[in-house]
Amino acid sequence: MDFLFDLHTHTIASEHAYSTLKENIEEAYQKGLKAYGFSDHAPNVKGAPTELYFINFKVIPRKYKDMRVYAGVEANIIDYEGNIDIGGKVYERVDYIIASMHTMCIKPGSLDENMRGYIGAMSNEYIKVIGHPDDGRYKLDYDELAKQAAKHKVALELNNSSLHPDSARQGGRENILKLLNACKKHGAYILCGTDAHICYDIGVFDYAKEIIKETDFPKELILNKSLDGLNYVLNDTKYTSALFAK
Repeated sequence: MDFLFDLHTHTIASEHAYSTLKENIEEAYQKGLKAYGFSDHAPNVKGAPTELYFINFKVIPRKYKDMRVYAGVEANIIDYEGNIDIGGKVYERVDYIIASMHTMCIKPGSLDENMRGYIGAMSNEYIKVIGHPDDGRYKLDYDELAKQAAKHKVALELNNSSLHPDSARQGGRENILKLLNACKKHGAYILCGTDAHICYDIGVFDYAKEIIKETDFPKELILNKSLDGLNYVLNDTKYTSALFAK
């Protein structure tokens, strides 16, 4: 099973990642990806860049040879209403927004609070991906989460890193199985992301592919299988419009 793009990756701008943007782009191309996206952490994560970093994305070339390059952000859900830690100026400059919960930015709440946070984020028209909704510290109703994702036309991430034996997230495999079953039931799309924090992990989806095969998850609900899947998660910016025109 070939995945054509990887949109959840980090550069040294996230501080706890270890590769430059140039190294990431070159690695993605060497892996044969047709599109590559980087999504550094938004400001509320310790050591993350300020909004100025994201606002200046205009200087970044959006193609490398014949591979598309997209500039995104992994924003932090900061309250149980689903608000995130970036403002309108960033919305206009980034090609896509992944909204995630991180314990350093929001404490795990009750099941109801966690669900309100995620569903509130889905209501933001600029948020097209919910990042790693698999950490057992955040109790979730996966059936309702997938139902709401399908309703709001938001993808739920199957995070390859969450399945790594050394992942800091709790119950990743068990929760991803629940997530995939719920997405299958409600026709919700998944976006597979490596969450790479070093260039060598870009485009390596081994754990994700294994669990997809195990669950016989429908290929038509996996956005990475086709470049058309990008349409589901990208915001309409002058950069994305120009790339799609080519």
